[in-house]
Amino acid sequence: MQRRASPPVLLSDLFMITCARDRTRVSSTILMQRITFKTRKKREVLDITESVEALLQTNHSQATGICNLLILHTTAALTTADLDPRTDLDMLDAFEAMIPKLRYRHPHNPAHVPDHILSALIGTSVALPFERGQIILGTWQRIVLIELDGPRERDLVVTVTPAA
Repeated sequence: MQRRASPPVLLSDLFMITCARDRTRVSSTILMQRITFKTRKKREVLDITESVEALLQTNHSQATGICNLLILHTTAALTTADLDPRTDLDMLDAFEAMIPKLRYRHPHNPAHVPDHILSALIGTSVALPFERGQIILGTWQRIVLIELDGPRERDLVVTVTPAA
């Protein structure tokens, strides 16, 4: 028996499905919003901490909870990092050194297979606690978007779930 692929689920549909499970609690507490960032280079590390915190301050300045971030691309990544001067370049050099020089078979464009691999290794999402609208990070930590195949516009979905 052949399996059929499920139709894609849009984020708005997923949000509605979640709300349908427990309308009283979920619909009043979850905030989902998109932020678009424009990168300027082929590879770069972009500090997005202030943009995420501005969103939290606007909508959840007195709340505590979890902030989930998801980059909607397969040639970009999200993580937290120390951004001392030129550390971003060290990170990009180290990422590039991790990927072997192989003959890739990606049908669209084999030249950017390393970008897809790095995105998968670094990750495309992070979940971070926040308190009174401020992300809880270590002393030197920042939230960073890692561009691997720019320049281009990158969409980030931010889902905020305040504590009950």
